[in-house]
Amino acid sequence: MITVAFVVFEGFQSMALAAMSVFEYANFSAAETLYDVRVLSEGGHTLRASGGLSVGTEAFDERVFDTVIVAGGDSILEQAPDTVLDYLRASTRTARRTASICSGAFVMAQAGLLDGRRATTHWAYARQLQERFASIKVEADRIYVIDGPIWTSAGMTAGIDLALAMVEKDHGAELARSVAQKLVMYHRRAGGQSQHSALLALEPKSDRIQTVLGYAREHLAQALSVEQLAQVASLSPRQFSRAFRAETGQSPARTIENLRLETARQMLERGRLTLDQIALETGFGDRRRMREAFLRAFGQPPQVIRRNARHEASA
Repeated sequence: MITVAFVVFEGFQSMALAAMSVFEYANFSAAETLYDVRVLSEGGHTLRASGGLSVGTEAFDERVFDTVIVAGGDSILEQAPDTVLDYLRASTRTARRTASICSGAFVMAQAGLLDGRRATTHWAYARQLQERFASIKVEADRIYVIDGPIWTSAGMTAGIDLALAMVEKDHGAELARSVAQKLVMYHRRAGGQSQHSALLALEPKSDRIQTVLGYAREHLAQALSVEQLAQVASLSPRQFSRAFRAETGQSPARTIENLRLETARQMLERGRLTLDQIALETGFGDRRRMREAFLRAFGQPPQVIRRNARHEASA
């Protein structure tokens, strides 16, 4: 049985504990107790999370845990309690892996656990983390990063992806998929996937433009001209272009390229299709055009992004 400790503090973000459900459902799916999960704090008192939820905890002691996960929270961005830092430093000598969710990376950094390592955190805090702790290689656009025994994740929901990756590492991909299905997750994100969603960033106001975006997402392999999209919206091409830019702040062409880039990157990270197949299925047409688009958007060619994703998986 694998023991897991979630380390919390007064004012922590309760969403971090959503990752506990992954281990709970791993036990349920396997019909046996694969994980024993505890919530620990400095004094073992009932703590109040930032959203008002009260959580009972157990005190730090000499117990050894296989996995230690630090929650995030604004209350510890500047300085976490010394007892928490001391506990983490001691636990890394006995734990197989130590992890953080969201701004919990700041606690890990304050304890010196991220020195010289690759790490990530919520995109809104990434620059601050890099400026304060120059020895860390902050990868600001990752869902999670694994560097040896140290695991770090982005925003709170990324903690679920992190926990699923742990389950897959411990017990295989089939169990991780079963857990993701029970949690009704659309898909399980790879660590190298971007924290940002092209569709989420647009926020169109009308059903008409939302319908166009849904259509485009489902037909990326097609040319998707302005005339074709305008027909879906039941507008003239000129009316459609004006309405689209007014609602999204982008031209239709830019949006379609962003959707193609996001989808192609997800396919690369899953590693199932060749570059030629991905280029065709996402509408780039050929590897050259896809490579040029990746260099503009990410500063890296598709091969490097795929290699990084495979490195994460093997780590």
